[in-house]
Parts: sequence; C-alpha cells; structure tokens
Amino acid sequence: MSTVRVVHYLNQFFAGVGGEEKAGEGPRVQEGAVGPGLALQRALGEAGEVVATVSCGDNFISEQPEQAIEQVLEFVSKYRPDLVVAGPAFNAGRYGLACGQVCVAVQERLQVPTVTGMYPDNPGVEVYRSRVYIVPTGASAATMAATLERMAALGLKLARKERLGLPAEEGYLARGLRFTERADRPAAARAVDMLVKRLRGEPFQTERPLPQYDRVAAPAPLKDLSKATVAVVSSGGVVPIGNPDRMESTFATKWLQYSLAGVDDLTGEAWQSVHGGYDTTLANEDPDRVVPIDVLREFEAQGAVGRIFDRYYVTVGSGASTTTAKRFGQEIGRELVAAGVDAVIYTAT
Repeated sequence: MSTVRVVHYLNQFFAGVGGEEKAGEGPRVQEGAVGPGLALQRALGEAGEVVATVSCGDNFISEQPEQAIEQVLEFVSKYRPDLVVAGPAFNAGRYGLACGQVCVAVQERLQVPTVTGMYPDNPGVEVYRSRVYIVPTGASAATMAATLERMAALGLKLARKERLGLPAEEGYLARGLRFTERADRPAAARAVDMLVKRLRGEPFQTERPLPQYDRVAAPAPLKDLSKATVAVVSSGGVVPIGNPDRMESTFATKWLQYSLAGVDDLTGEAWQSVHGGYDTTLANEDPDRVVPIDVLREFEAQGAVGRIFDRYYVTVGSGASTTTAKRFGQEIGRELVAAGVDAVIYTAT
C-alpha cells in the first residue's frame, strides 16, 4: 500500500474549538492535522498522512447521536481514508463513548478500519472493546505522545490488512474474542506447567483470564425499621418533567438528587422517566411504578418506617459500565452515610 490516508476524530477540546462551553457544538472538519494530530503525524512518519481532522462536541454527539454520526460519516467519506484514528480519549467518559460510536459507524458503514485509545476504566472500553481496537492509555493527556505512537503502529497494520497478534503483543486491550490456533504443545501440558508455576509462586500467564468482580458483604439487619431513616435510590431514570438537569437516557455520566419534601406521590404531570433501555409508557403514566413514593409514604404514616429521607437519588443504568456504576454508588453512599441514613431502597426497571 502507498501512503496510508488517515482521518483523525477529536472532541471539541482537542480540536481547539473550545472547552465545556463548546461541548454542544456540532461536527466540523478541518484540513490536515490539528492539535494531537500533529503528534499522530509524527508517529505515522512517511507511512501515513493525516489528511483531515473531524471533530464534534461531546454533548452534541451524546444528545443527538444519529445526527452527529451522519455528519461525521459524511465528512470522513469525503477524504477517502484508509484508516480512521479516534482520540485518544484517556479517562474522559463522554469522549470515550463518542470515539467508540464513531469507530463502529466508520467500520460498519464505510468499511474502513479504525483504532482508538482509552484508559482501561473509561466507560467506552466496556461498551466498545469487543468491536473496536482500543489502545490502553494513562488517565490523563500526559501520555499523549506515547499513546499516539502505539495507536499509529496498530493503525498502520490494520490499514495494510496485516495479521495481528495477541493483545499483549500488539498493544491493544483484549476484545473478549476467541480464535482457534495451533499450539506447539497440547493443552494438558500447558495447563500442568501453569499449575506448577502457581504452586511454586512463580509468574505465569493464563490463557483464559477470568473477569474480576467485587464482593460486597451483606450488612447487619436493621434492629427496628420503625425507627429507621430510609432513602430511595434508583437507576430507573425518573426525573422532574422536562428533564431540567439533562440526565442522559443511556451511558449516564452522572447521578442526580431531588427533594422529596412535601412529595407524597410521583405523578405523570410532574415526573417522567428518561431511561433509554425500556418502554417508559407505563412508568410515565405513573412514575410510582418505578419509584414507589406513594407506598413508602403510607408505610411512613403507619409507623412501619421511621422516616423517608428527604432527598431522592437517581441515575440511568442503561449502558453504564461497572466502573461508572461503582463510582456512582460510592459517591451516593458517602452522602447517605454522612446524613445518618440507616437503609436504602434501590429500585431499577
């Protein structure tokens, strides 16, 4: 292949459009390399050329994904690239999700290979790692130059349709895919070798890494619910009508809290669900179906529950990564503990 034509995708910040105040800006295109693209061009050397830079505000692509992707694809296709490089996004959640969306759309609709870069805990990794080649990065842009060198090397291989090795060899995050290959030794012999090394305390590399999950010990039961302060937390997406704080319908990047002072019932005239992972018709008719404040107030009046905490916490679970969900839980939990809450009722969908 002759010189590889590369289109670089960036968010509004790295494209030099502006900071958070410009996150609502729509897609735009600039000739050649911009911002981090200059380092990408150095990493490509004579093997590739950054012919254009396409950018979009993180909020715009999150809130209007169909319109954003259509415009991005129109810009990208105009330059007939052999490769699209997105980011790197580091640990920026919205940016990571945007890079993943762009890469998937380019691959599926333009049939052009892509590569991006993200911090392993970026929510975009969990959502897109099985479909996109993602180079691991540090948490911040301090690792920009080194990351772009690895992305360029991997991208050139993809553009040239060269056979890739294992993730550890090529420098991309494991995609959870399994391939059949001929090994030089039978599985039984390899397994025994690993077992012996483990028993000896020697380092070894498993051929099938297992996912790691946190184990949370169950708390002690409440001694007297009738004297307890109980809070309500939900991932069902029920927010005040009109969604004034712009909770995302999927891939949530935040949680919100609302006052329950004087609220005995969640009506469809005052509350709605913005959740993008289920049919919200019945929930919007009566939001108590997702967050049963009406019944909890009855329990409170009967003395079955001491007090319903005066703040309600909400997010959207659809598309959320375990890393993001864990952070939400820790942040909300700290507030509840500090407020002296004794128990939590958690509702989903």
